[in-house]
Amino acid sequence: MALSEPYELDGVTVGSTELSIVSGTTSLQTITTPGYYQLWVDAGNMAKGDEFKIRMYEKVEATGGTKKVFLQVTLSDAQSEPFVSPTFHLRNGWDMTIQKIAGTDRAFDASIRSAA
Repeated sequence: MALSEPYELDGVTVGSTELSIVSGTTSLQTITTPGYYQLWVDAGNMAKGDEFKIRMYEKVEATGGTKKVFLQVTLSDAQSEPFVSPTFHLRNGWDMTIQKIAGTDRAFDASIRSAA
């Protein structure tokens, strides 16, 4: 089984527009490369009053349908540990995003790790 880090953010500032961690832009993605994926986010720059939402999307089937949120996590205030998602089998059209809900725009490092 090959392990890799196909997508990463390096000090990308996140604001109130949902940002794709896959592309590092506000253009949301639909990735169809199958594999087992896990998200790591270093939220150490967050401070009291900050709130950021992490969302994971996937299509139920490959032939049609719409990406839907299957996991949504809210990070609030200062964070001393990284956020680490469970590992998910993704394949039909997925994305992982982050968005500021309250507080100050912050720079994040993130890593999407894969076993394919």
